[in-house]
Amino acid sequence: MAKGLGRGFESLIPTELIDEEFDITAAEDKKDSELKELKLTDIIRDEDQPRHEFSQEAIEALAASIKEHGVLQPIVVTKEDGKYKIVAGERRWRASKIAGLDKIPAIIRTLDSQNRLELSIIENAQREDLNAIELATAYAKLKTQFNLSSKDIAAKVGKSEASVQNTMRLLNLPDDVKKIMVKEKLSEGVMRPLVSADEKTVKKVLPKIIKEGWTARKVERYFAENKKKSSTAAIKRDAYRKEEDALSAKYNSVARITGRSLTFRCKTEGDLKALIKALSK
Repeated sequence: MAKGLGRGFESLIPTELIDEEFDITAAEDKKDSELKELKLTDIIRDEDQPRHEFSQEAIEALAASIKEHGVLQPIVVTKEDGKYKIVAGERRWRASKIAGLDKIPAIIRTLDSQNRLELSIIENAQREDLNAIELATAYAKLKTQFNLSSKDIAAKVGKSEASVQNTMRLLNLPDDVKKIMVKEKLSEGVMRPLVSADEKTVKKVLPKIIKEGWTARKVERYFAENKKKSSTAAIKRDAYRKEEDALSAKYNSVARITGRSLTFRCKTEGDLKALIKALSK
């Protein structure tokens, strides 16, 4: 799910959904967590949460998406004094109120289980035997369920902030490509250039990477040599960047305009069905 450049590096990191297949602490999370639908009126914000400013425009856009598709990712809460305090997901909570929802899906943890899980994720993320997709998923879980910034995650796992951000960007790869990456034990360096490549290019170059055992340097050289050839197409593509972003937000998918074609890519089959329904209206 490659995103457009020029909007801040954090916006390139997909954190909407955590793929349980690559979630190294999913089993532990299930033992320490409970998934329920909670009344919005029973949920309160964390007054100690460092983020107090929220873009009203962004929340209203999210509310529109929630009206159309529902809440795709549960918020995370802890129970406190008969209420549920938000750990992660305040934007979704606010947007759900605007969307007119009465309830929202929520992962309920105790403070102890929340702390235990965070420590477990951090310990696992420091292991050297994790594949890059598992590591990226661990980082994404820290970001989405613990409100940690890339800088915070980097400090906790002993990596540079750029390293954490680059690893998390691997989650932009299509699901089938991520599975191939894990199966073939392809390195992060080899796969990173594919993150911002279009699907056609990925399908063309990935078999060569596997069959011929390309190094990270060779992959980078391949894309550098082909960059000049596609410069004209890139200029045309940038002309539709705003339209692509608007369509992506409206239909909760990745919209791409190439030549005279408009394509959408969805994360799940449910998203695809929702897109088809929306486009059929």
